[in-house]
Amino acid sequence: MLLKDNPSDKGPFYHGTKADLQAGDVLTAGSHSNYRSELKMNHIYFTALVNGAGLAAALAKGDGHERVYIVEPTGNYENDPNLTDKKFPGNPTRSYRSREPLKIIGEATDWARPSSEELQKFREKLANNTGEIIN
Repeated sequence: MLLKDNPSDKGPFYHGTKADLQAGDVLTAGSHSNYRSELKMNHIYFTALVNGAGLAAALAKGDGHERVYIVEPTGNYENDPNLTDKKFPGNPTRSYRSREPLKIIGEATDWARPSSEELQKFREKLANNTGEIIN
């Protein structure tokens, strides 16, 4: 498995969503961005931080229950350039992306849900962000 730009994490990895999925299901690229609805994403995103995936679940579109899945990359992955070297040095959020599917291997239930105040601050930051998403 090629790790572009040498991501050091080997997992476990997590993906936050509101979709109701099962172990063995796969997540694929091609969904619309949670942050810019007109943008269809070329990658599927994941993190090695369970609470980071929880934040993504809280921000995800849809009315479903917030879920954090334990995932396994099925192919190459790289540091997420939206949160790493292009915008921040290194990879403090331990965020990654792949064009290959992520296989769900379980569900994490022990993660800190962000408070409504934290979510509101994050949504305001996103609304005021003029930067482009690197897709």
